[in-house]
Amino acid sequence: MSVFRKLFGVFLAALLLGGALKVGGDLKAGPEIQGALKPQAVHREAAEEIVDRLDLHYSRLSFDDALSERVLEQYLKDLDPNRLYFTRKDIDDFQIYRDQLDDQLEDGELEAGYSIFNRFQTRLEERLTEILADIKAGFDDWQFDGDEQVLVDRSEAPWAADDEALDAIWRRQLKNAVLSMRLNGTEDSAIRERLTNRYESQLNRVRQNTAEDVFQTYMNALAQSFDPHTNYFTPHNSENFDISMSRSLEGIGAVLQYEDGYTKVVRLVPGGPAAKQGRLKPADRIVAVGQDDDDLVNVIGMRLDEVVDMIRGPKGSDVQLEVIPAGSASEHDTRTVTITRNKVVLEEQAAKKEVIEFDHDGDKVKLGIIEIPAFYMDFNAFHRGDPNYTSTTRDVAELLVELRKENVDGLVIDLRNNGGGSLLEVNKLVSLFINRGPTVQVREAGGRVSVENDQYPGMLYAGPLAVLVNRYSASASEIFAGAMQDYGRALIVGDQTYGKGTVQTLLDLNHGKLKMTNAKFYRVSGSSNQNLGIVPDVNMPSLIDKDEVGESSLPNALPWDEIQPADYERYQDLMPLLPTLRERHDQRIQNNPEFVYVEQLRDLVADANRRHELSLNADQRKAWQDQYDQKRLAIENALRKYRGEEPIDKMEDLRKLEEQRALDPEASEEPMNEDPYLRETGHILADMVGLLRDQRVASQDS
Repeated sequence: MSVFRKLFGVFLAALLLGGALKVGGDLKAGPEIQGALKPQAVHREAAEEIVDRLDLHYSRLSFDDALSERVLEQYLKDLDPNRLYFTRKDIDDFQIYRDQLDDQLEDGELEAGYSIFNRFQTRLEERLTEILADIKAGFDDWQFDGDEQVLVDRSEAPWAADDEALDAIWRRQLKNAVLSMRLNGTEDSAIRERLTNRYESQLNRVRQNTAEDVFQTYMNALAQSFDPHTNYFTPHNSENFDISMSRSLEGIGAVLQYEDGYTKVVRLVPGGPAAKQGRLKPADRIVAVGQDDDDLVNVIGMRLDEVVDMIRGPKGSDVQLEVIPAGSASEHDTRTVTITRNKVVLEEQAAKKEVIEFDHDGDKVKLGIIEIPAFYMDFNAFHRGDPNYTSTTRDVAELLVELRKENVDGLVIDLRNNGGGSLLEVNKLVSLFINRGPTVQVREAGGRVSVENDQYPGMLYAGPLAVLVNRYSASASEIFAGAMQDYGRALIVGDQTYGKGTVQTLLDLNHGKLKMTNAKFYRVSGSSNQNLGIVPDVNMPSLIDKDEVGESSLPNALPWDEIQPADYERYQDLMPLLPTLRERHDQRIQNNPEFVYVEQLRDLVADANRRHELSLNADQRKAWQDQYDQKRLAIENALRKYRGEEPIDKMEDLRKLEEQRALDPEASEEPMNEDPYLRETGHILADMVGLLRDQRVASQDS
């Protein structure tokens, strides 16, 4: 199994692949490598160059014994995240490297990385061979009536003492797989076929590993020890990176990363096929890929670039993805998603507006809404000097002029699911809502702080403003929301944002590329966006699990910190209003069926995910599943009753309904005027306007 660590935010599921592999001669004499796979001279040279470049990383980590230990732990986690292959003896043998990796890497010596990987390769082949033999022997006589349990997450479990202990762990893993599929109605013959295909696919992939595979895995363990956005790309994958930065992408429109043996969905491109289809979600893990009506091919353990190559394809063709839904307690509780490939063009992510009207405390309120899916610009046209280049700010400015003509009482900027984009565009967008001043600060690795400023005097819109965000609002979105909050220019409403506050640069190497964090974003108040994100003034209920999604969920994420504030002036202090705004908001939503649905479903899923162990007793598992399904249906039917829809009797019917919605997502897309989050944001904004008016009246009377 080839293992690649979190190439975060790089691969869109439409990349064209290719690239040449440099081949060098033999290495100079060094520690003897145990095993068949050995590095080439070009790998040694690249390792030395990577070490030199990492000396300039923002975190300024020293190449010392502490870093050596960190890299070793990261490498072992990357290779065997669930502790299913190495035994305690293997781990003890590797301890000789705990204080040696820094010295070896500085000398371009790769003995530790290759020797550990070769041991892993051996253990993996042995285990997969044994598993396939167990499956072939059949499981008709397996008992599912005792008190046996299986650990859901083994990432923090003790390493197995020996092979006999590992045999017991794997027996429980296989029993859990069989029981999960039986409870889903899968016949034993189909279970045997699925498991056989899965493990044969992994075994075949393992036997294709090359020295280049080992080098990328080891270098990414080193890079990821600095922070999760620092990555090494082989020449082959660096070409994919270049293509992913282009403005037109063909495929499903999803950003993928490798994590713990799986291809994980990081985010969906707004306006892309996957986002429109609606069933693929961030944090879902892809376990198999199929073309049109062909059989699904298992991709667990497969290289990320290989998976991307399978997912991409011509416009109009279908791709089937078997995924483990985010938060699923079992890797065998999967669903199949079919997506029609299409061209993803950034212009399709253009900002759009709508006006909704609602009653607030007896008054009619007209609310303007501008949805911004991404901070886009046509860089090529911009550099050519084309005055009509595609621009987020230009589009929003035109929409603001149109909304002013409609005499809206307030404005909501909707940044939900906006993963960021152009720094130039977000700075210009801030300028539409402030007179003049700093927009964001950037601190470089050496400590120098630069301040980006609004170069355009005057405000295009000076009225009441709210910014709606969620956990998928990141990077440039956080810069805009943070500036609006610091200036007191807008209320921030929604969920705590992603927390991506770092800046990366792409460095060419003699063999591949290194993407390295070299700066950090800071708000004008001096607070970092990193890790913490933007904390809303008023929180909305959310289904997103912060432990699964967000910077704080990533290993070795750089911490939140502060620097000196920039020179700026607040327009108004909204802090004194927040307790009243929050209280009124809570009163409104506590009995609102739309928000009650979100909170109850979130709590139900959270309770299920808190289970550390699963029973291998069939009756107990079925009883738990039946109880869960009943609660899930009750939550769903309460909302359906509120909406005037017929109740659903069985979970099978609910799943079929979700499938139908996925086949025609645009038909079920909720209009802005029916979006409960937008309507509630409007109520919050109307409350703010009333409180500010009361403040002014009280000030005049005094």
